[in-house]
Amino acid sequence: MLALSSLILPLPLPLPPLPPSKPFFLTPPHSPHLRLRRPPDVPLLRRRRRLLAGATADDGGGAGSSPQDIEQLSRTVTSGEAYIGLFVRMLGLDNDPLDREHAIITLWQYSQGGRKCIDDIMQFPGCINLVTSLLKSESCSTCEAAAGLLRNVTSVKLYRDAVAESGAIEEISSLLCQSSIAPEVKEQGLFALWNLSVDEKLRPKIVESDLLPKLVRFLDDEEIKVKEAAGGILANLALSHANHGIMVEVGVIPKLADLLKGKQEGYKVIRKEAKTALLELCKDEYYRILIIEEGLVRVPVVGSAAYKAFKPSTHSWPSLPDGTEIQRNSRPSRYGASELLVGLNIEEKNLKLEEAKMNAIVGRSQQQFLVRIGAIEMEDGEKIQNESPQKEQYTLLPWIDGVARLVLILGLEDTSAIIRAAYSVADASVNEHMRNSFKEAGAVRQLVQLLHHDRLTVREAVAHALDKLSISNIVCRTIEAEGALEPLINILKDPSTPVALLEKTIDILSRIFDTGNGLKRMFDDKVVNGTEGKVNSANSSDDAGGFLQTLLKQEPMTRMEIIGFGIISRLIDLLRKASPSVQTKVASFLEYLANFEPHTTSMTAAGIESGLDAVFQKGVLNVEEDDTENQPEPTIVEIEEIGLATSAAARLLTKLLNFDQFNRTIDPAKYVIQLRKILKSDIPLRTKDWVAACLVKLESKFGSALNNVNFTVDKEVIIYETIPRLIEQIRTSFSYESKRAAVLELKRIISGGSMEFAKAVANAGGIFHLVKLIEEGKGDVIESSLAILYNLSMDAENHPAIISAGAVPVLKRIILSEGPQWTRALHLLRTLPI
Repeated sequence: MLALSSLILPLPLPLPPLPPSKPFFLTPPHSPHLRLRRPPDVPLLRRRRRLLAGATADDGGGAGSSPQDIEQLSRTVTSGEAYIGLFVRMLGLDNDPLDREHAIITLWQYSQGGRKCIDDIMQFPGCINLVTSLLKSESCSTCEAAAGLLRNVTSVKLYRDAVAESGAIEEISSLLCQSSIAPEVKEQGLFALWNLSVDEKLRPKIVESDLLPKLVRFLDDEEIKVKEAAGGILANLALSHANHGIMVEVGVIPKLADLLKGKQEGYKVIRKEAKTALLELCKDEYYRILIIEEGLVRVPVVGSAAYKAFKPSTHSWPSLPDGTEIQRNSRPSRYGASELLVGLNIEEKNLKLEEAKMNAIVGRSQQQFLVRIGAIEMEDGEKIQNESPQKEQYTLLPWIDGVARLVLILGLEDTSAIIRAAYSVADASVNEHMRNSFKEAGAVRQLVQLLHHDRLTVREAVAHALDKLSISNIVCRTIEAEGALEPLINILKDPSTPVALLEKTIDILSRIFDTGNGLKRMFDDKVVNGTEGKVNSANSSDDAGGFLQTLLKQEPMTRMEIIGFGIISRLIDLLRKASPSVQTKVASFLEYLANFEPHTTSMTAAGIESGLDAVFQKGVLNVEEDDTENQPEPTIVEIEEIGLATSAAARLLTKLLNFDQFNRTIDPAKYVIQLRKILKSDIPLRTKDWVAACLVKLESKFGSALNNVNFTVDKEVIIYETIPRLIEQIRTSFSYESKRAAVLELKRIISGGSMEFAKAVANAGGIFHLVKLIEEGKGDVIESSLAILYNLSMDAENHPAIISAGAVPVLKRIILSEGPQWTRALHLLRTLPI
């Protein structure tokens, strides 16, 4: 080990002046405050004299130095940086633990003097290694002083790498993970890690130290400083996107959300750090949903200038979201205080309001009150400032205030603020509670009005918000009631509308026109509005049928003027030219319109055949034809999208086949050939069901006209859709009854005697699953599986697959047991080459 005495520099004379007796205690560089702390009260005088006696002997003072000389030297050593080397030397492992404790405490005290004092300590190579080694000490004072010195040293950016290389992160983490640790040591260690976590390249070391679960528990610590340090570390770790996953796994979101929503005094710093961490996690869509589930909403900071255009009435009185005013019994406050007390007013009048309406009123009045007094976008008395005009800054608010703030911003004149608020509304609409909260707060009416905005970017943001809100049946009905159909249709008519806006528009219209949603609304109304305590099971089917018939008869009459020939032509044009994802939505919307004969007539006149042909041509994947050899092979995502588009188009064609005017204009053989190719293609199996159904309906409608087609539709459907679907059902189903039904149906098909059916079972990988069913099943399941395998064994090419699937030992066990199926098992075993 290198002698530390070689690190000690010659003592310059005269000695420098004394540092302050109560210096500032350094805090992390990002912390906005400083704290005064008196050095620990320890009996130093006796130790200093004993240490200095040895020091003066080394310096030529000799053992016989007088007590007056020692006393004088004691006063000077504690005050001058010239003696720093002496105390660094006393940190050596060969010194007495009491001497090392005295030395580290003295250096800690000295480091509190500021940057110059820290530089004096760090001029000695190896000093930090000795300090880090003291973190293992059994003395609480020694550990506190060592961690405190590291805290002060790491407040200087220049020295953080040296501290990290000394192994301080690992030692502090190990110290903090101890079951019993003094609060003082815990505080100093956490603040040291807080300083180190500022450096991005050091954050992985902190995460890898398994300290994260402990940091989350420290958020519940009784000491406010421990909370602040733990929150600060987590906030810095959240700045690195790679840490987000493990932070969420250890449960950091609920803890930080509780701290942010708390109103305790003295929690200003921890709330700030919690907000910093959560805002970073909000950048991930999934984690943003988790934060919203905890009752927080991300709201854009738009600047005080944007609110100058907001001019609430001088004297206002609270009203319900539908515009109904509450009966007033006193003069309203000019600052909106009467709205803040609306709850008391309502209780006095014995009005029964839903909690969502009450929250909407209170949240709106609070935000308008803040605007009136000029305190909007202020936290703890300080305005939130953007670092630059181009930077998009956000804050987090409790959901009641957050919903009201977003609705308030939607009513401003600043277009950039409106756009950001609309996207935030979409992000926050993650569940029925939030969507209903926005409805009650009046967001739907403002968003529908903004659909008429002259700026395209505003319309895109608003459509995105309405798309998320319309997932709720109740909110979707409100969107229609607010008059959204007309602007949405205008957007759809405009040939210059971007594809992204078209998708959102079609989504909203599909939900508004969806008869399934309309049927669901009826049951929601009966339960929610209280017209019936519950739906009568005896009459529910009649009510549902009557409602659906009324819906089918009345809605087309009221919407006929909106959905005209021009809209249908536009939709068919999109069906021909758009991407598969848009084609899926357009085909689904047209499928709904095909319920009504006038719309079907318009589709036929507008050339719906060309749109269907465009979709079906994309659905022919990996079919052996000359014209597909030079085409690039589609990706998995593209195959999925093409399959969904093909399925939607097949549903549309199936619906159109119900109308004679459409049937008279088409060539059925062309569609049969196209759908047969799609059935044999590589699109996902679950998207082939409607293709098969459409083929069957084409054959039933045009059987005589398909004589020139050189294949049987039923046979093609069984080979390429039914058999693969049944095998998939046997493979993936968790229900024994479901597997039983599939294998019985498969036996019925194979019993037809067609070798092509047996070959289709083998090609679909059914042999392995049938053997497994024999091993696990009973009764008719075993018998059906044995019958299918016996048919497959007639083809010698299937023998290796049957043997490799483990059929031989299973068959032997059935034969030896002499059960009901032993003879069938014996026949199958005799066909195998064993």
